[in-house]
Amino acid sequence: MISFGLRLTLRGGREAAVRLVVTAAAVALGVGLLLVTLAGINGVNTQNARYAWLNSAVPEAMAAGVQPSPDPLWGTLDTDHYHGKSITRVDVAATGPRSPVPPGIPRLPGPGQYYASPALTALLRTAPAAELGARYPGSQAGTIGRSALPAPNSLVVIVGHTAAELSHAPGAVRVTAIAAKTPSKCSQCQVGTNANGIDLILSVTSAALLFPVLIFIGTATRLAAARREQRFAAMRLVGATPRQVSVVSAVESTVAAVAGTAVGFGLFFLFRTPLAALPFTGDPFYPSDLSLGLTDVLLVALGVPLAAAVAARIALRRVRISPLGVSRRATPRAPRAYRLIPLAAGIGELTYFVGRRPDSTNGQTWAYLTGIFLMMGGLVIAGPWLTMTGSRVLARRANRPATLIAARRLSDDPRTAFRAISGLVLALFVTSTAVGVITTFVAERSVPSGDTTAKNTLVTDFTDGWTEVPGMPRATAAPVPDSVLNTLRSMRGVQGVTLIHTNPLRTTVWLGGPRPVVAGLVSCRQLAEVPGFGHCPAGADAASVSPLLGYERDFGTSLDTKGWPAAAISSERLRGLPIQMIMVATNGSTSVIEQVRTALVAAFPNQGSPGTLSEHRADAEGAKLLNGYKQLANVVILVSLCIAGCSLAVSVVAGLNDRKRPFSLLRLTGVQLGTLRRVVVLETAVPLLVIAVVAIGSGFLAAQLFLKSQLEYSLRPPGTAYYVTVVAGLAVSLGVIASTLPLLKRITGPETARNE
Repeated sequence: MISFGLRLTLRGGREAAVRLVVTAAAVALGVGLLLVTLAGINGVNTQNARYAWLNSAVPEAMAAGVQPSPDPLWGTLDTDHYHGKSITRVDVAATGPRSPVPPGIPRLPGPGQYYASPALTALLRTAPAAELGARYPGSQAGTIGRSALPAPNSLVVIVGHTAAELSHAPGAVRVTAIAAKTPSKCSQCQVGTNANGIDLILSVTSAALLFPVLIFIGTATRLAAARREQRFAAMRLVGATPRQVSVVSAVESTVAAVAGTAVGFGLFFLFRTPLAALPFTGDPFYPSDLSLGLTDVLLVALGVPLAAAVAARIALRRVRISPLGVSRRATPRAPRAYRLIPLAAGIGELTYFVGRRPDSTNGQTWAYLTGIFLMMGGLVIAGPWLTMTGSRVLARRANRPATLIAARRLSDDPRTAFRAISGLVLALFVTSTAVGVITTFVAERSVPSGDTTAKNTLVTDFTDGWTEVPGMPRATAAPVPDSVLNTLRSMRGVQGVTLIHTNPLRTTVWLGGPRPVVAGLVSCRQLAEVPGFGHCPAGADAASVSPLLGYERDFGTSLDTKGWPAAAISSERLRGLPIQMIMVATNGSTSVIEQVRTALVAAFPNQGSPGTLSEHRADAEGAKLLNGYKQLANVVILVSLCIAGCSLAVSVVAGLNDRKRPFSLLRLTGVQLGTLRRVVVLETAVPLLVIAVVAIGSGFLAAQLFLKSQLEYSLRPPGTAYYVTVVAGLAVSLGVIASTLPLLKRITGPETARNE
């Protein structure tokens, strides 16, 4: 029977060849995406491991058995910025010849030397020195190697100092060994991504991509399903056993699956290099990062053909039970309302965790993924019932033959009608959920676009930790020389400079904690130069302000109306106090901001990198991870819609091919070709539009429940781009349906009715 099945598959005529090619293409696409997903998991973990050395100050990050060096290394870690890009700055100083050396460089840079990553080296060549290069005085000793760079475009610099100089810098730590433990296995690591976060992101992405792919494969394998069932039923009637029929069907599906699997592997290796350049998680990969292990290869190479054979066996259950059931084509039983239970269960599961968020990350992953998967599966299960309900409403309102015929056909077999659009329905659900979550994240965690003060004001913090009353903030910068202030104020585009000083008066302010903290002191004249941060009482020379004024400002609003209490200190004494913070207001020009940033770094070396308020906010809120979410959401949306469109096209063509005899008989009885075309359009468009509304609403509901439970956010409405994407997707889907209509004339001629 195996050889007979191969003969039917490979020499079964044009129809068998088309079915084989389409099924193999669907499997190839599915295998390719599956391999990309598996390689992406490996790539993220490989990329994440190259962050390890940046956590050398964390004891937990040390690998077991590593012996500490007798000559420790002084080091600081900071995030610099240039034109919206983050630069990882590592300042180091050796205390002896055996001080540990970070990966990627042959030796530690000496005072006045630095190593830069290839991307930063190229940037230093093109950027004006006054905007970037002057931050790293001295000479470049070499280029940082790939082993220390998470991504090809990583901007990293390692700057050398003397131990006496760096040991007094804010945040300086003694490092006795370079960390080698991946951040995925280090709960206290500050740089990189925890494994639970990786699992959550990739699990959602994988499921969101694989659901449409599996539907596409299932749709392709059912191409000409009615004719295949009739053929297998005829084989049963002439004496073939159920097992023999199953073997023939399994051979057909397995041949297509094996061919598709081979092509899928070829597509993966062909497109691996361009795929590595896409910033799926915010950063591109090195091509070798997207690797496959032996387990991955065996899982896909053996699992996909096996799954295809099992699917073929399940698909022929009607033939095995009763071949006459296929030959007589009895109308299947109408779907029942209990199909709504899984969808309701998913909604109920997510609703349950609102106010009851699991404490552990693993618990949160299982809780939210279970609810979302239940809703995705529930949409597929409830789809036929929703289609039947919509068709009955359509039938009651039908006033034309095409509408009545389409409504009756939908009501008779809603499962087949829904199967054609199921991929697009899931794509709309995934799109709505992803866009709802990402839109709310951006709205809640980013600086409002109209907040120019946050984007135009640079802040340099000179405090080495904060203590509560009766302690005081520890400032690490002496009084600012007049020459530095004059230089800053003379720069074109600078609108004002404000210094926040330490407070020997010990006046206090509340920052929302259990106890007040010591306030900072500011000159009222300088405070007036920087808008948006409040004002002094009339006639006052100095005021007590929040010591974290540059950070705790309410983004999107102005504090000009807030009056700070006067401080009993003279202007002359105030100028002699150490400073805690410098705020420089600019006109918002990128060039001006970078020149001011570079001037501050040059004036106050080893005191931390200045940043705008929006940059500090972005660093605190994990903008890089948020950008990774956005990239993954875009990938899911585009790929899901593309796969859904392919699935819809195959479904419509398969439906026409299976019904060409009934349509031919209708044409012979006098039904116009235009009427048949309207029937085809209505059969697909009506359930598509009806269930699309349900899918979009379910997606927004899932996003709202997740946001409320996990972050206590309320769903923000998506922007215009989302609605344009949805309308465009639906328009393309209707266009796909329309593109198949010319086929109707060719396959419904009199010869079809005669030959069938």
